[in-house]
Amino acid sequence: MSIVKTVIRWLLGIIVLLLVVSLSLNALSYFNFNFTYGFLRLKQAAIATGWYLPAYYAHVLAAGLILVLGLFQLRTTISLRWRKLHRFLGKCYAYGILFFAAPGGLVMSFFINRGPWVLTSFLIQSACWFSFTALAVRAVKKGNIEEHARWMWRSYALTFAAVTLRLYVFLFTSSYDMSAPEAYGIIAWLSWTINLVAVEIYLSLRSSSMV
Repeated sequence: MSIVKTVIRWLLGIIVLLLVVSLSLNALSYFNFNFTYGFLRLKQAAIATGWYLPAYYAHVLAAGLILVLGLFQLRTTISLRWRKLHRFLGKCYAYGILFFAAPGGLVMSFFINRGPWVLTSFLIQSACWFSFTALAVRAVKKGNIEEHARWMWRSYALTFAAVTLRLYVFLFTSSYDMSAPEAYGIIAWLSWTINLVAVEIYLSLRSSSMV
């Protein structure tokens, strides 16, 4: 039974890694700074305001890095074996969110134009993303490693929403009209709330096993 669990854990890990790396590579492809490249072709009106493009690059380019960094930061074996590297990458992850990805995502939320439900979802997600990461930083500065780890898990749950959002869109596009604000609104909320629920369950189970 333990072998089966190990195999399943490895398979899930590989799938998650592939999803994260593929999305990160796509995000980092925007380093070409071509204002008409890819998704940006659809946002020319937003770009014309002067607000959208700086926010987009701050969010997308930082997110392309922190998606990968955060995934490895959660590995306990890595954090224990290479502590200096863990601290350095942790700072890159946390400050990448606090100074670039979260503020950029907050500004981008006002240019989605998918209705109030979608706007509210992304605004709350960005605020929680910033807050959870800031709380993780505060905890580690106080020397509270367990609290730091818990807030980092919550932070990465919101980071990983970039992956789950696209997964849900891919899965439900054939059944629902994603151009409808209601349909996209449901997907937007589910993309990060389910992640947080899953992390809270995991943290609860981990706490119970340590008692």
